[in-house]
Amino acid sequence: MKNSENSQQEIIRRVANFSPSLWGDLFINSSSIDTQVPECYGNEIEELKEKVGKMIVASEKKLEEKLVLIDIVERLGLSYHFKNEIQAQLELIFNGSFKLENEEKDLFITALEFRLLRQHGFDASSCVFKKFIENNGKFEENLRGDIKGLLSLYEAAHLKYHGETILEEALIFSTTILETIVNKQELSIALIVRQAKHALEQPLQRSIERLEARYFIDFYEENELKDESLLRLAKLDFNQLQMLHRKEVYEVSRWWKDLDFISKLSYARDRVVECYFWSLGMYFEPQYSRARVMLAKVIAMISIIDDTYDSYGTIDELEIFTQAIEREHGRSFAVHYAKATMKELARGYNTEAKWFTEGHVPSFADYMANGCITSTYNVLTTASYLGMNSATKEAFDWVMKQHRLQVAAAILGRIMNDTARSVTITTCYLIRGLNCKSLLPNEEFEKIRGQPATGIECYMNEYGVSEEEALKELSNIAENAWKNINEEFVKKDGISMEIIKTVVDLARVTYVVYKHNQDKYTHPEKVLKPHIIRLLVDYFKI
Repeated sequence: MKNSENSQQEIIRRVANFSPSLWGDLFINSSSIDTQVPECYGNEIEELKEKVGKMIVASEKKLEEKLVLIDIVERLGLSYHFKNEIQAQLELIFNGSFKLENEEKDLFITALEFRLLRQHGFDASSCVFKKFIENNGKFEENLRGDIKGLLSLYEAAHLKYHGETILEEALIFSTTILETIVNKQELSIALIVRQAKHALEQPLQRSIERLEARYFIDFYEENELKDESLLRLAKLDFNQLQMLHRKEVYEVSRWWKDLDFISKLSYARDRVVECYFWSLGMYFEPQYSRARVMLAKVIAMISIIDDTYDSYGTIDELEIFTQAIEREHGRSFAVHYAKATMKELARGYNTEAKWFTEGHVPSFADYMANGCITSTYNVLTTASYLGMNSATKEAFDWVMKQHRLQVAAAILGRIMNDTARSVTITTCYLIRGLNCKSLLPNEEFEKIRGQPATGIECYMNEYGVSEEEALKELSNIAENAWKNINEEFVKKDGISMEIIKTVVDLARVTYVVYKHNQDKYTHPEKVLKPHIIRLLVDYFKI
């Protein structure tokens, strides 16, 4: 008779031992931080909004003044109050209704106009930069001292399309010079230099709108030419919206704690506040309050499902779990779409789990096809529309058809997530089922054990290249995805800008969370924590 040890197969689980939440009950204890905006400011906010609205549409303003004002309003986080006014003014500018008195736009204004137009869906031509090119095909040398113009060019270049070599050159030219300038100690305290340093770290086109507004308000306050009405409105508006956001993160945190997920599912990441940050990054405006709360909860649930497939469940358990998700049915068209993408996600996770269990490294194409699903873009996009009253059946159909914009965003998400959790080439041997424990110190083996293949390993395996070469190629693919996003954003294809912008904003949140090959969601201590404090804890003293 065999003893009990031989009669039962031991279940070996891949437990990641994630760090605990950084926040405790901070956002559940609503009295811990006073963010109240006195009611007396309500009338002042309305008066300031009326004043700023008149400033935007004022007919006597010159082109340069109008462009600068629109840019400041947007970067202060106030543009959602003036969407119609701003769009109407930019349409007039695009159609040539405004002219500079001397008919000559400098680099700053040329780049600013180009950027604002493309950001708002106008297909502005990059040919406007040809006048700054010398006979040798390079940008004029005398531009090197124009920090303001170079910063404007740098931001504009991030809206490039495929084949726009002039913008490729513009990005290299402006980046190289700005990096040299910000590293000069004697210039480091200048406001424009500090703004350039921030932009080099976080380009505007790839930024989270509300987070950038919080930073820009601080910059604008130091500007000697600031408009006090704009600054005061920005601060009051930020504080007022922060109150709403704090109520929402309280609701999500309370829901999370009441369900007691962390004690029941101790293997999963406790990141509900970070989930809300992700939701807030996709849309911050007050009319999306319900949508933000719903999406934050969906992201939290997806995170648990991800950890279940990736770090805990056995293949037999995961098969049963996948089948259970497949059996779920929905009624309303919106819920039906959301559940369809959730089922698709579960199948994708299960495919990855099988690959890992079988020691199989798929082709790069097969990996990316499945990886675009497990990037969660499809499910997050459909979930983000659930609370949006403007999301029609046509909008959901557009997402489900895998439009080029959606595909590009999913590719970007997959690659950035993979490069953030890239592993050493030795881990490749582990993935392929080889016993490399004897080759590594125990702590190193424990660190990398159970890591499933990423696109990096799949590319290395298929093409026989080094990890460095694979990372470079994936970076190129990600940059091409950004170009696809830029191109599709101006096409619209009959879908409202509101719907399209949600997809783009999801790509922007992904960029912030995973840039520099770091997974800041799993490890939020250094970067996401200060971002969250800026948005949800710190407020402006009036």
